[in-house]
Amino acid sequence: MVIRISEYPYPPYDPTDKSGFSYDTVVKRWPIILTGIIDTIYRIDHDISVSLPSLTAGSTEETQAQTKFAEGKAIIEKISQLKYDMARDRPLECIPADGEVYADEYNEVLNQLAEQKHNTWFTAPWLYAECYLYRLLRSFVTQTVHWKSFDPFYAQKEETFRGSSKAIYQLATTIHELDAEKQSIRDDRGKLAILFKEMIQMCLWGNATDLSLLTHMSHDDIAHLQTVGKEAQAARLEFILKDDQDKVISYLESLKDKDARVDFVLDNAGFELFTDFVFADFLVTYTPYVKKVVFHPKLIPWFVSDVTPSDFKSTIPSLFSESFFNPSNASGGPQQHEYLQKMVTRWQSYLDSGVFTLAVPVDTELGQSHPKGDFWTGPWPYWDLQEKAPELWEDLRGSSLVVFKGDLNYRKLTGDIKWPVTTPFETAVGSFGGVFPILSLRTNKADVVVDVPQEVADKLDAAGEKWRVNGKYALVSFLPRRA
Repeated sequence: MVIRISEYPYPPYDPTDKSGFSYDTVVKRWPIILTGIIDTIYRIDHDISVSLPSLTAGSTEETQAQTKFAEGKAIIEKISQLKYDMARDRPLECIPADGEVYADEYNEVLNQLAEQKHNTWFTAPWLYAECYLYRLLRSFVTQTVHWKSFDPFYAQKEETFRGSSKAIYQLATTIHELDAEKQSIRDDRGKLAILFKEMIQMCLWGNATDLSLLTHMSHDDIAHLQTVGKEAQAARLEFILKDDQDKVISYLESLKDKDARVDFVLDNAGFELFTDFVFADFLVTYTPYVKKVVFHPKLIPWFVSDVTPSDFKSTIPSLFSESFFNPSNASGGPQQHEYLQKMVTRWQSYLDSGVFTLAVPVDTELGQSHPKGDFWTGPWPYWDLQEKAPELWEDLRGSSLVVFKGDLNYRKLTGDIKWPVTTPFETAVGSFGGVFPILSLRTNKADVVVDVPQEVADKLDAAGEKWRVNGKYALVSFLPRRA
């Protein structure tokens, strides 16, 4: 049963506080994202209109082109109206019955919010409203004939990924340097612990590339966020406000010779997914602890840059492609490109053999339902996983460690409510915690933060830093399986 706002242990974050990040999101971030979608569809429609005169009058091709053009125009009109309503704090409208999952479930929550007079863009709980927004956008395209497979963020994701080549080549070189010491690394607990911290920080800060938050950043800004050198990682240690890395290492050591499986609940496509692959590769190739890794994607375009099955499927071919990643961009010369090819070839072999696997079929189309994938784009916090997705729940219970990547997963783990900052992580995740081991890797990009000492929070607040939302600080939170 969905928890009503009055039953939450603390109020949810919402945009009513003009000093909060949620208010800034509704006023600035979402309109920018919606405008970007309108521009993308407009460019596609423009290309269609240019091609129409060359098509045979009355032909199937002309009819299909005209239909797609009209559908694109209708989608633009719907998004434009959505922007207008959002700016004027109008009530959220019910999601139409579009044949895809959770329309009724979103509407059920929306009806409850209407009863409590929290159903407008500036009064609805931020977590619900943001998830609702992306589900509503999906409904605009899934009701068409020619736009069902349209990912409005695909080009953006690809462009940002292509611009990540410097950091990608650097990481490929780092992994190559480990090859000569592979056996000694596996046999040396101390060396493994040091390398594990490097890898977990790399995976943690790879989350800095979040397209839904990079609305004003240049490629140079993004490249700076993707700094992965050892010196940068050491400097960033002081910015990890909750640091359970040692606990995770000790736990992983207990998995030796147990055919352990690690699950990644993915966040962003592109560079962050690349770092997830690197971390997964390290776990199965260079440690004696892990035998299999399962990756969990989103099944519809989600929060701009989240990984869909098609993003996952295209990542390795893109890394192999010299037209996508030009070898001339490798600062270390042709050898760096060879290092990347060697590493990615190993990843492909792991996918072929089942060492790496996607939780849903890799050819799953956008909007296609799957019991191990639907829940991640539902309207609920993860507190409701057992009730809403029992098959996924049972599957994750068989995992040795479930790694939740990024800010949204953290918000859903904790319910995105106004927990006191000292609240233990275990308390914030509620009944969801302890059923299987959880590792949350999160750079702070939203207000909710738990398990941080009060004096640390007070010091950061006094300094005037927007430490909860600026992506400069991070949390590494681990919760073992309940005995």
